[in-house]
Amino acid sequence: MHIEQFTDKALAHYSYAILSDNKMALVDPARNPTPYYKFAEKHKAKIVAIFETHPHADFISSHFQIHKETGAKIYTSKDVGAEYPHEPFDDGDKLEMNKVTFSAINTPGHSPDSICIHAQNITNENEALFTGDTLFIGNVGRPDLREDVGNMKATRESLAKSMFHTVQNKFTNLSDSVLVYPAHGAGSLCGKNMSSAASSTLGNERIGNWAFKTQTEEEFVEELLKDQPFIPSYFGFDVDTNKKGPENFMSSIWSIPLRLKVTALEDHHLVIDTRPEDKFKQGHLPNSINVMARNENDKFETWLGAIVKPNEKFVLVIPSVNYYQELLERVARIGYESQILSVITLSENVDNKGKHLDLNDFKSHTENYTIVDIRNNSEVDNGLIFDRAIHHPLNHLRETVGDIPNDKPIVVHCAGGYRSTAGFSIIKESKPNIEVYDLSFAVSEFNK
Repeated sequence: MHIEQFTDKALAHYSYAILSDNKMALVDPARNPTPYYKFAEKHKAKIVAIFETHPHADFISSHFQIHKETGAKIYTSKDVGAEYPHEPFDDGDKLEMNKVTFSAINTPGHSPDSICIHAQNITNENEALFTGDTLFIGNVGRPDLREDVGNMKATRESLAKSMFHTVQNKFTNLSDSVLVYPAHGAGSLCGKNMSSAASSTLGNERIGNWAFKTQTEEEFVEELLKDQPFIPSYFGFDVDTNKKGPENFMSSIWSIPLRLKVTALEDHHLVIDTRPEDKFKQGHLPNSINVMARNENDKFETWLGAIVKPNEKFVLVIPSVNYYQELLERVARIGYESQILSVITLSENVDNKGKHLDLNDFKSHTENYTIVDIRNNSEVDNGLIFDRAIHHPLNHLRETVGDIPNDKPIVVHCAGGYRSTAGFSIIKESKPNIEVYDLSFAVSEFNK
């Protein structure tokens, strides 16, 4: 049994290929199936099974496309209510694939329909547990994403209690040596305080993961529910899309029109500008929000899906045609490609510039500015960077921007500089007659 881990850094997502001789199974595949096809071809293997541990909230899976293109069967819990062809895979169900036996373990907690996949090599003692969003390295999955979506809905409190019983009872028959492979790592919004490690053992988690410590159900629930990160707008949309069976990846993006050297738009559409902040501030179109996508370290997908609502149409500005396919693929990871009206590059003649903040004046006279802190609630709970700041989380800023006073110039900041350019662009568009500045990466001079 050979296990290959695939990483989507921007979404902190892990997916897996399990190889046994000439057959291969996948667990929680990402939107683009090509890397799995290449891996199968390299090893002269046929993909025969796809395991979906639950309907994912933070990315679109390629399970349905892989089924259509390879004939592989999809295995998921009957509780998902999946609308695509599938085989129910729940407690007691097994699948033999050459020398590997896969077993289902129902593990409600992150969602009511979550399962873990136990893989055992029948010729030796090698075992692995693919835990989806149930068990992470150092933590467990958040229980507050299924109150309004999915085939089965449940309150966060009831799912937190389910997670307690899952951790207490569902893994007791597995040895400490079992390898643990989660669907996410540090940086994902599907949980909190996750380790940056990509795998672990069940023994290490029993020692180091707070969820396995001796505690009452009440203590567990209280700890699990507190300080969870915000829920982006797109999460419910992705749950339902994955439950139905998403469109094919490549065909969904190649029909989007491309326009080059655009100076202006005929209609007042929302514009998502992915260029670096310095290029954005040198000139951008009206109604633009700057969500930078410079590299995989930028959480472009997360913030696109937090700022833009499902089914809300927008124009996508890219730095050059060199980024055309890459950025369409990134948008498609969260299923927003159908919302793109067109992809454009900009003419050098586009105006609408951003003003530069006099940092020395700001340091000397912060009282002369309205300071807007766009960090998340959990970040602000640990204290404000500026005592005079007013808090407007970025994921709600488009709705609350009208509440920001107009009597002073406005300075926008986040924790490290990446998000503030998006916040700056939202406020600037809403308040064209007010001076709006982006503190940007200079926030590091104050955030100590």
